[in-house]
Amino acid sequence: MGADLAENAAGFRAGRSAFRPVDLFDVSRQRVGSAGQAELPASDPGVSRKEWTRMDRGTRMAFLAAREALATAGLSGGGMPVMIGTSAAAMPVGERYYVQAVEGKSRHRQFLRVESYQPQHQMTAMMRALGVRGPLRILSNACASGANAIGHAYQLVSEGKAERVLAGGYDALSQLVFAGFDSLQALSPSGIPRPFDAARDGLALGEGAGFVLVESLDSARARGAPVMARILSYAAATDIHHLTQPHPEGVAALATMDRATRAAGLEPEQIDYLNSHGTGTPLNDVAEARAISRWAGAATPGIRVSSTKSAIGHLLGGAGSVESVICLLALRDQFLPASLNVREIDPVVEFDLVQQPRDAVVKTVLTNSFGFGGANATLIFQKGDQP
Repeated sequence: MGADLAENAAGFRAGRSAFRPVDLFDVSRQRVGSAGQAELPASDPGVSRKEWTRMDRGTRMAFLAAREALATAGLSGGGMPVMIGTSAAAMPVGERYYVQAVEGKSRHRQFLRVESYQPQHQMTAMMRALGVRGPLRILSNACASGANAIGHAYQLVSEGKAERVLAGGYDALSQLVFAGFDSLQALSPSGIPRPFDAARDGLALGEGAGFVLVESLDSARARGAPVMARILSYAAATDIHHLTQPHPEGVAALATMDRATRAAGLEPEQIDYLNSHGTGTPLNDVAEARAISRWAGAATPGIRVSSTKSAIGHLLGGAGSVESVICLLALRDQFLPASLNVREIDPVVEFDLVQQPRDAVVKTVLTNSFGFGGANATLIFQKGDQP
């Protein structure tokens, strides 16, 4: 959708789709050939060519997003914990190692690939480039990872264990992951996902990164920092139902939404916008729709919901963090992002499915992130100037 906050805000505000043919690797033998592939600069003036070259594709996206988060918060590095969510991490580096190994060619740089394949190596390189010093924690909890990272940062700050935390998630497209989802027949054959459509036929992959600075209100006020939003609550649960399929009734999704709203002291009708996990797969959308209806009860028809994966694809470990930032944009710019590509709404949908970007008064938002293995997470944000 874009390389910074402004471009992304404009894209979601306009209801733009970001899918295009994949040219990062060979997809000729796959059922699907498109994805939400990002456009990245060949270099960056803020880092040396050597530093940029050693960052893998996902780390470059994480670096750009984290740097903008720090700049938006009025910081240029410093000491703070860093909380990262990812699923595939530096998978393309591992792929290059594998290709080099099976082809039996020169092993030059193979040790460097082994070292660079480790996500902690990539993230410490990013921290050095950002001038950030502090403990690093990497969470890999499938597609809930990015939301978990922000949620854990919230816990550290709210419990007084840290004054501020740089938190976010990322994932880049990789051939192994793309082929894996394709072999599972989880990808939409058309390459265009249609979350909550009656004839939806699968997800589309995307790539990207989203970062925020989670800081205590006292610290932010002391620095005169702008407050985009407050994190009101975070909840996580596991349904332990199936390796890849969600529980058909969305029991863990219901649990995280219920716990999050109760912890925030809210009722479902006080949520102005719900950013759904909404992958566009037949099982996921039904489970989440049922969970939303059970959570909201009589208020369900007034709950405004959309899946922004319909515009950018599923970012796996980066999905929860990027969708959190999209929620911040909705709070800042007072609009509802859309669920695109819907032709006929699935009968299981009882809520207000937002199909076009819509101006709205948005004070409180909720975002869901669910992952393989039953990992579920919910975050609730409130506009910064609310009491």
